[in-house]
Amino acid sequence: MTLPLDRASEATLGKSDVPLRLVGIHKNFGGVVAIKRFDIEVAAGEIVALVGDNGAGKSTLIKIISGLYQPSEGEIWLNGEPVDFRDASDARARGVEVVYQDLALVPDQPVYMNMFLGRELTTGPLRILDRKRMARETQELVDALDVRIPSAKATLSDLSGGQRQAVAICRATHWASGLVLLDEPTAALGVAETAKVEQLILKLKERGAAILIVSHNMDQVFRIADRVSVLRRGTQVGTKPLSETSHNEVVAMITGLTS
Repeated sequence: MTLPLDRASEATLGKSDVPLRLVGIHKNFGGVVAIKRFDIEVAAGEIVALVGDNGAGKSTLIKIISGLYQPSEGEIWLNGEPVDFRDASDARARGVEVVYQDLALVPDQPVYMNMFLGRELTTGPLRILDRKRMARETQELVDALDVRIPSAKATLSDLSGGQRQAVAICRATHWASGLVLLDEPTAALGVAETAKVEQLILKLKERGAAILIVSHNMDQVFRIADRVSVLRRGTQVGTKPLSETSHNEVVAMITGLTS
């Protein structure tokens, strides 16, 4: 069994340029233990996959990082500073962005309005929506990330599922302070659209983003992640570089069964 925090992470402990560091995260819901001590670091330009069976605590951990839940014990550090989020809006103000499977987008609005949803830009004393600037900045971002959509002015409902997911990831990238959380971002997509979203995630890595992704797709984990951290019934079983483990070993860590 590996230690919860691998040697690569131990070597970087305390560095101020680490976008995300979790230390001793523990979460109780009454008498039920959902997370029992979780430690991880996610470096800039790194993808860490969080895996485990249903009910293992993966989504709970994402909700703790994004401020929806507060940890019962432990510390969250962002870019070398300890944080204590009161709620999700507090976390968003510190640049924590999450992309969920259900996207949280508005289908009948154009792409650029979804990009600035809740953070609309205005102009003039009457604070009129600055649609031209929002459209321009959105187009610049999707072009930079090579996201193939008709236009920043296209209505979201006219896009495919993969294109909508790409818009959600672009939005997170635009507002995040170097850390992007992805909770099953391709679970509802087909093979071709999953491949396109994975290409976008890898582009974010190339741009220096720190990415924590929850995924049930083991092939996906080995395609795009640098390290994997396994949860089983709320307990962190281990964290390993993908180059030093195998599909069978990770599955055995998830299930608790050895071959």
